[in-house]
Amino acid sequence: MKQVFIISTMALLLSSCGGEKKEEAKEPDIKVNGNTVTLTDAQLQNTGIQTAKLSTQSLSSVLKVSGKVDVPPQNMVSVSVPLGGYLKSTKLLPGTHVVKGEVLAVIEDQQYIQIQQDYLTAKSQFAYNESEYNRQRELNQSKATSDKVFEQTKAAYQSQNVLMKALEEKLKLIGINPAKITANTISRSINIYSPIAGYVSAVNVNIGKYVTPSDVLFELVNPTDIHLALTVFEKDIDKLFIGQKLLAYTNTQPEKKHPSEILLINKDLSAERSTMVHCHFEQYDKTLLPGMFMNADIEVKNNNVKALPEESVVRFANKQYVFIAKSKHQFEMVEIQAGVTEKGFTEIIIDPKHENESFVTKGAYTLLMKMKNTAEE
Repeated sequence: MKQVFIISTMALLLSSCGGEKKEEAKEPDIKVNGNTVTLTDAQLQNTGIQTAKLSTQSLSSVLKVSGKVDVPPQNMVSVSVPLGGYLKSTKLLPGTHVVKGEVLAVIEDQQYIQIQQDYLTAKSQFAYNESEYNRQRELNQSKATSDKVFEQTKAAYQSQNVLMKALEEKLKLIGINPAKITANTISRSINIYSPIAGYVSAVNVNIGKYVTPSDVLFELVNPTDIHLALTVFEKDIDKLFIGQKLLAYTNTQPEKKHPSEILLINKDLSAERSTMVHCHFEQYDKTLLPGMFMNADIEVKNNNVKALPEESVVRFANKQYVFIAKSKHQFEMVEIQAGVTEKGFTEIIIDPKHENESFVTKGAYTLLMKMKNTAEE
């Protein structure tokens, strides 16, 4: 009886071990051949793979460029003194705000005295010549004087008039009103007035220095029309157009965006195969100063590109791939170039011979993991 019990127990244990072996039966191995992976029906069902053809999508990309804040020539003024002289006084510092017509500096020189003296002398002589001319004209009409005397008087009158007008213009050039000059108001100094409203960007002189007409005393900037000058390379120029919107930002405050619009695209290329694109700020910001470096994001539209859902593209060893369905169970991993990604789609740049294939749109990463794990075993 004892032997029967032992035999029954051993049979039960053997039966139990046989059941465990059935439960531990392994799933058939995934077949990998180079960049091709083959799945069984069960594996295909578990991965949930879906496929689709390339579709045409209208996607936009962002072109990142850099440049600096610039001022158009009509808004930047270099202030000089027309006839030279010594700088007597100025209170300007870089950054000082000035209004149009404000006195920027006082220049003095003895030549200013001489010009005023010459003008008053010429004016007095002109008054005499004019009176003499009128008198000789009346005498000539009555034949009381010769034509020669009259012509000489007329020539002297006209010459003096030219001299006086020339001196008047010289006075206006140095900022002196000829109508207000008298013997008692002759001055050795002149005022330099601001031709625009804005701020001082540079002061190039100091008190007591002698300046010539070619010297730039101050540089003024009218900030109301500052713009952004961007450097764009040749390959990207055809993506831009007048009126195109962009967002500009500085390196110190990248989160603060400055909406802008393309105003002008230069037609000349530099030696580096780039050109300047001028943009207008929609709203002037006083913190933006000429010469400040800025970056810009320009939205560029690419119409009718071939694309797949974003999850179709997998990355491995710093390269990008998609899986092509060679059959129901077989999939080939093919390298591609991924372009613009927007609205859940990615532009696919692939060998034209594959453009009409079916691509894995769901489960691509699962395929990649199974393929690489199998290859490592």
